[in-house]
Amino acid sequence: MSESKATPDTASTDLPTSPQDLIGRLELLGIATTSFTHAPVFTVEEAKALRGELPGAHIKNLFLRNKKGRMWLLTCLEDRPIDLKRLGEALGSGRLSFGSAERLRRYLGVEPGSVTPFAVINDRDAEVQMILDRDLVEPQILNAHPLVNSMTTSIAAVDLLRFLEAERHPPRLLDMAEVAKPEAARDS
Repeated sequence: MSESKATPDTASTDLPTSPQDLIGRLELLGIATTSFTHAPVFTVEEAKALRGELPGAHIKNLFLRNKKGRMWLLTCLEDRPIDLKRLGEALGSGRLSFGSAERLRRYLGVEPGSVTPFAVINDRDAEVQMILDRDLVEPQILNAHPLVNSMTTSIAAVDLLRFLEAERHPPRLLDMAEVAKPEAARDS
């Protein structure tokens, strides 16, 4: 992995917002980040194999929808088990499923494999509800794709919250550890 600034060479011209534009927006908000370029990764396992000793929490992101067409972007710890039925109950959304690649492009402006909390920058009408694992708001560094899966950007958790607020996507904090517990453990 090599440290770099987002440049036109690393940005996709097909995206509504390039990684370079995202980094510029973060700088405008007074948010410091560090970005690294690497081979594209599509799964948590690929990212783990590639990142080496990159400090901070590593995340996974799920773009979800229900039958009524409401949408959510869930950002949680990368190893957090996700049960969509329990998550739907916790959100009061009914049955959840993954949003299509076309819907992902239309509302968040990213490709599958590049889902990231930074993608709310492209949801100008705030149609996607941001859900953040409560365990990610501890004072720590978070690592996320800056709109493409060939880069990783490190950001302080408090700064990610500032960015989400600035983009009109205040996150709903959800105790994903509780949601992930087996039902018998939650009842005790």
